[in-house]
Amino acid sequence: MEKNIKKPATKDKKNLSVLIGAAFLMATSAVGPGFMTQTATFSESLGGTMGFVILVSAILELIAQLNCWRVISVSGARGQDIANKVLPGLGYVVAAFVALGGLAFNIGNVGGAALGLNVIFGINVQFAAAIGGIIGIIIFANKKAGAAMDRFAQIMGGVMIILIAYVAIVSDPPVGEAIKGTFMPQSMPMLQILTLVGGTVGGYITFSGGHRLVDAGITGEENLKQVNSSALMGLGAATVVRILLFLAAFGVVYAGNKLDPTNPAASSFQIAAGTVGYKIFGVVFCAAALTSIVGAAYTSVSFLKTLSKPIAKYENRVIIAFIAVSTLIFMIIGKPAKLLVLVGTLNGLILPLTLTTILIASKRKDIVGDYKHAQWLFIGGWIVVAITAFLGLKAIPDIAALWR
Repeated sequence: MEKNIKKPATKDKKNLSVLIGAAFLMATSAVGPGFMTQTATFSESLGGTMGFVILVSAILELIAQLNCWRVISVSGARGQDIANKVLPGLGYVVAAFVALGGLAFNIGNVGGAALGLNVIFGINVQFAAAIGGIIGIIIFANKKAGAAMDRFAQIMGGVMIILIAYVAIVSDPPVGEAIKGTFMPQSMPMLQILTLVGGTVGGYITFSGGHRLVDAGITGEENLKQVNSSALMGLGAATVVRILLFLAAFGVVYAGNKLDPTNPAASSFQIAAGTVGYKIFGVVFCAAALTSIVGAAYTSVSFLKTLSKPIAKYENRVIIAFIAVSTLIFMIIGKPAKLLVLVGTLNGLILPLTLTTILIASKRKDIVGDYKHAQWLFIGGWIVVAITAFLGLKAIPDIAALWR
């Protein structure tokens, strides 16, 4: 009898750890160097209205995230396999887009880790990039890579929230003005809203947590309540970080200071808390980059493994190679700031394609069985597709200009 009681408890504890890990994997994948830079930049230009941008983007992100996680969970299939069922061959197209976008994103993440380590220790950026890549490789060299990834995401996510909260408090932001701007914005900044949506749930990020749950076997309609909780926890953590970063930058700007345009996030931390703040920025920026390295590599390869038996067989080795290649490319070409902007835009372009596939799948019995997808999620999902597709079309000339 005692054994029968302990086993479910152990399983529940393991499931809870995976659910929290999946949530933080999604959140920390989203909270990368580009996320921090965008938030600081928009907070300076929009002031209190940035609160409105965060609120609206969080609603759009919630719709995209719940659509993807629920369909993945009910079907028990990963994004590329769902796409192949929707239209034969589409899964290979989606996997190629996500993997290439993930590689580009990872190059930028390696650059972010390098800049963070440079701030903390003053070491050469190229050498720092190598260290960042090695840390990511160590996680997947572990025999229990899944558990190690979950724990790493949780710890780094917690560290980021605590440190950013400290800077947000020290910067003494006008909370009343922030609340007023959230519910009574002075403008309707659609571009900023769409940029945040692409940076938080674009590309591979939407699928990172969902794929982790499939790998852990937490699938089926009976687990939807847990899946919903995990998705909400992940988006909630990312939104809390966004709010704290906004308050930190807003407090600095409201006091009459100007942020350094070459590194607005760093200057907001430094102005708010001096040298200590600058070092905290280094830790947060590095943690954000490292967790994004792990999330991008894991999710990108998860899109390829069901399409290729050798990749599935040697998954961890392929992930390690993915991180190593990202690191080497950065060390050769550099340009971390430009890369971070470029890959954020690319992620926004991928979202309409992947979300459209998920929405079609949600109504297919051969994919989700007798599951009835919530109508508000279905309609809301198509609204998100329309908005992000419109932005993507407008952004294509800018992508070409960025890399000239």
